[in-house]
Amino acid sequence: MFLNTLFAASSPLAASALVASGGAIGALGRYHLGRLVTQLVGPGPASAFPWATLAVNLAGCLAMGLLFGWFIRQGATHEGARLLLGVGILGGFTTFSTFGLELLVLLQRGAFVPALTYAAASLLAGLAAVFIGVAVMRGAA
Repeated sequence: MFLNTLFAASSPLAASALVASGGAIGALGRYHLGRLVTQLVGPGPASAFPWATLAVNLAGCLAMGLLFGWFIRQGATHEGARLLLGVGILGGFTTFSTFGLELLVLLQRGAFVPALTYAAASLLAGLAAVFIGVAVMRGAA
């Protein structure tokens, strides 16, 4: 009951405020964790391999697993908490955690072909989209 009151998302505006405020927190967390990892591994190794992004993605996936597991233990989704913590903070921190959760759900449902399709399409189409975006902007200069 306390969580429902604390994280009330009774209107689209309230829901948007939860997502936006969580997104700001998550983005700051991503930035600062990335800086910390770069300091820890050093600038040379950090430029040779994306350690900071890997750390953020893994931390985000662990946090999403903990959050989703907590919702399962509670027996219900607290919509406001989901919006603030899952969509907002973790979405601002890394959307890779959502990808991981969605892929896990597909696998747990036994939907192996859709899971493989989702994983492959996300990776390959995402890479193609970045390539096309860079190519378009190089041509626009």
